[in-house]
Amino acid sequence: MKSNWFGAETIRRSPILGFPIAVTDYREAVAQVLRWAAQPDRPYLVAAANTHVITLTKLSASFAETLSKFDLVLPDGMPLVWYLNHFRKAGLTDRVYGPELMLRCFAAARNGERHFLLGGTDEMREKMEKALLRRFPGLGLVGGYSPPFGLWDRSEDDKICRLIGQSGAGLVWLGLGCPKQEEFLARLKSHLAPAVYLAVGAAFPLISGTVRQAPPPLQKVGLEWAFRLLMEPRRLWKRYLLHNSLFLYYVTMELVRGS
Repeated sequence: MKSNWFGAETIRRSPILGFPIAVTDYREAVAQVLRWAAQPDRPYLVAAANTHVITLTKLSASFAETLSKFDLVLPDGMPLVWYLNHFRKAGLTDRVYGPELMLRCFAAARNGERHFLLGGTDEMREKMEKALLRRFPGLGLVGGYSPPFGLWDRSEDDKICRLIGQSGAGLVWLGLGCPKQEEFLARLKSHLAPAVYLAVGAAFPLISGTVRQAPPPLQKVGLEWAFRLLMEPRRLWKRYLLHNSLFLYYVTMELVRGS
């Protein structure tokens, strides 16, 4: 642990295609999140980045600027772990997967942490709450909200900020999808109540049971994207086929240049 771009006394980072990513594991990431949540003096933003996210930072300067406002950007996908190990000699053995990070934070919580769930439909969020309370009896779920789909106006932003602040939550979990959840947090960072805000996207449909999770062997070899594409081809084909291909192209160019 040392001081760096992510803030004082936190996890070290290393660039993937030019964007700094945390070189960390579940144990260290959970410990950092819970430290911030114990006494939040400001909003702390956490993102779980996969190849889609990193490719977007290459394609869009505005999204790269958005993600630069986050305090912790985690290596969510196995291709990112392989990249860090090959190019940066990181020595990582696993990714830090958003849904699993969420569950591990709940399991490790011991100080009455208060949680707010933002995202999904009302039905999905209610199923998720029930699943979490079955697994973690006494879990401090103090609020939740399912905002409308599509673009929001300023009044919706104000409503969300007000609901979170009134709940007193120290951990706010967002399942709004990428890049919407990251852009929302970056845009409103100065207006958010002190807490840890974690953009975990797929955690909501997976934990609620709305969407099937890829078998662990497929996750381990970096093929979760293929499983999810089979489950939701119309929604995910562009994200996985286009952005995975672009990520591979950018990595190949680095290999050619000998980076």
